[in-house]
Formats: sequence, structure tokens, C-alpha cells
Amino acid sequence: MKVKELTDWLGGNFPAAVAEDWDNVGLLTGDDESEVKHVFLALDLTETVLDEAIRAGADMIVTHHPMIFSGIKKINNHSFTGRKIISLVRHGISYYAMHTNYDILGMADLSAGYLELSDTKVLCATGEKDGEPIGFGRVGNLPCEMTLKEYALLVKKNLKLSDVKVYGNLEQTVKTAAVCTGSGKSMIQDVLAAGADVYVTGDIDHHTGIDTVAQGLAIIDAGHYGTEYIFMEDMKERLAKAFPELTVSCAKVRSPYTIL
Repeated sequence: MKVKELTDWLGGNFPAAVAEDWDNVGLLTGDDESEVKHVFLALDLTETVLDEAIRAGADMIVTHHPMIFSGIKKINNHSFTGRKIISLVRHGISYYAMHTNYDILGMADLSAGYLELSDTKVLCATGEKDGEPIGFGRVGNLPCEMTLKEYALLVKKNLKLSDVKVYGNLEQTVKTAAVCTGSGKSMIQDVLAAGADVYVTGDIDHHTGIDTVAQGLAIIDAGHYGTEYIFMEDMKERLAKAFPELTVSCAKVRSPYTIL
């Protein structure tokens, strides 16, 4: 099949128009008339991931985070981005990114499912689709009333993480939770307005953590990577169902940091 057939399907299910204005999604490098037989999925296109995709024999890579966010004046081997672009072209690999459009139309419900939330609502609305609000994050009910520690351990187990950071009293009772994957600091006011007891997200700094607890909201920081690597398996299932003739594989799950 042609790359264009695949990108048309991706764009139909996760339209670029839904993405935030500052984002950069879609086919970032490559020829959409070229053939694609093997799609490689990753959260980020690091040089390690690119090497892994080349070894796997992939002819197309799809990531969540775009490798290119802003204009590039030079493409050469002096920068890691330049080296990756050169390698993609040299190996005939097309590269596609689906970021905030997937956050809104895929990741939000996916993460709520991993965290066992029910009766969910959109946390931060960005628009409408078929008369229903769409947007970042979800807020909903926990499976049952539990302590903050118990829920933090549930998050850690369900996302298969080595650690989570918790801001708040571990013995306090929580009934409702909000989730926004990646870096969700900017949506804390939305979580407070929604009345959630605990917020699951990533990239929470010291002052944000203690200030949020002071406002009556506990936080479980499961990490940027830890809350978003689930993109890979989800897209693998979607692509395998839509295009059974394709080979679809995922980058090795590897945290960007090490716990000592």
C-alpha cells in the first residue's frame, strides 16, 4: 500500500484540524507515494529509536511527539535532529507524528480506561465532534472509595511503572480522579473546578505540587513517558485491525530515566 493511503486513514480518524495551533502533526518527512509494508510506533523519535526501526526493517515511523516543532534552517549531521532527518531520507523511511490530535481523540479515553475511571467527562474542552465536547483529559469516578496510597499503587500497577510521585496525605480518602497525560500542570485549575480529589499527570515541579495540595487537590505524578507510552500499543491494535496486511511493531518500552 502507499503511504498516502495510511496517512489518509490516520488523518481521517485523528484530523490535524483538531490539534493545537502550536503543534506540528502529519507527514513530517517522506514521499506519500512510496510503498509502506512495515510501520514502527514510538513515543519519541530518538536516535536510539530510529536505529531500532532501521534494524526492524520499517519503512514508516509513527510517533506521538513530533520530532520537528519549529522551522529548521539547516539540515546536516551537526545536530541530532539533522542526523535523524538525513537517516530517514537515506533509508527511505517516511515519518508521521500525531500529537495533540491524538491526545484529544485517543489518549484521553485510553488513559481513563487504564486508570479505571467511570462516568467520565472531558476535563478541558477544545471543541465538539458529533455534537459532543472533545478535549484534553478526563475526570470520573474511581472503582470504589480508597486511600490516596491505594490509588497511587493502582496507577503504578496498571501503567506498569517502577515508581510514581505522590503529593498529598497518603491516608486521605479519594473518590473521584482526573487524568491528563504528559505534562498536565496547565490544567490544574480545570481539575479544581471539576471537583476531583486526585489528579494523575506528569511533569509536576516542586512548587506546583505543594501549592496544589494546599488547594485541596492531591497529585499522582506518573511521569510524562509513564502516562503516554500506552500510545504505542493502542495504535498497534488500531492499525492491525484496519490494515491486516501491514507489519506493525513498537519501540522497546524504556523509561528516559533510571531509578537508583
